[in-house]
Amino acid sequence: MTILTTRYPVVTLDGKELVPANTTITDDLLKQLISDGRTASGEFYPLVEHCSVKQDLIDSLAHTPYQTIFSQQIYLTEVLDLISDTHLGKPILQTLDYFKEKDYQTYRHSLMVFCLSVLLARMLFPDDKKLIIHSITGASHDIGKICVPIPVLQKKTPLTSEEYRQLKHHPIAGYILLTYYLQDKEIVATRLARDHHERMDGTGYPRGILQTDTMVEIVMVADVYDALIMPRPYRPQSYDNRTALEEITTMAEKGKIGWEVLKALIALNRKNKPDFRDISVSSEKRGTPPVNNVYGIIED
Repeated sequence: MTILTTRYPVVTLDGKELVPANTTITDDLLKQLISDGRTASGEFYPLVEHCSVKQDLIDSLAHTPYQTIFSQQIYLTEVLDLISDTHLGKPILQTLDYFKEKDYQTYRHSLMVFCLSVLLARMLFPDDKKLIIHSITGASHDIGKICVPIPVLQKKTPLTSEEYRQLKHHPIAGYILLTYYLQDKEIVATRLARDHHERMDGTGYPRGILQTDTMVEIVMVADVYDALIMPRPYRPQSYDNRTALEEITTMAEKGKIGWEVLKALIALNRKNKPDFRDISVSSEKRGTPPVNNVYGIIED
């Protein structure tokens, strides 16, 4: 079992330090977080009724390529119905408010990854609504970014080594925060926060495990896809849709993700919405990545 250690303190939005820096995450520590968190979340509220979340979702889904992905009304209706069953504790909803005010791109990204993940899960697990609801808990996979300084999230030039370490700490922070707020270290939601940057070939972080959980892979693919097709501070323009899908195809070719989720994503991007199991993925790459992309470049 890979040992997780905090490099930085994990602090809630109201300033409560849950775990200090340089602390090994043990079972005893997680049990204490669960115990301490029993009074933290309070009542749970419908996600879509919180502030302008529902309208923000609908507005974002009206933009290309989501307009194509959700072009069939039944998809939009079913996803909104599933999301309507999602209830979150007040502290988690407050993290969405925080990002909406401080870093709108992270707010919108969280909502879009949630929507796309729900749709992909609905395709891959059509008969298990309960699994989808309990697995993909309300736009919280990036909750750990509340522990990353906003200037780091919004930086347009290459990150320094220290800033890069701060950014890469967010999965550990998210795991701790959701364990505390949801009082459970094993449910898929907490593992999504921790593992959505892991890869099947073990090249991801924070643990470098061989990632095999399909629900985690769904969120991982949705996370990468939305990050490519939407604006990001570290590049002057987004990837076009073809190039974004080709980038994710390359990930599958390298064994970083599986083919099933990729095929489902490609099927959603086609107007006739074929069965993803019948999709043939081309190895030809005709897209052109945007220039002056400083993602992954470290300034020492």
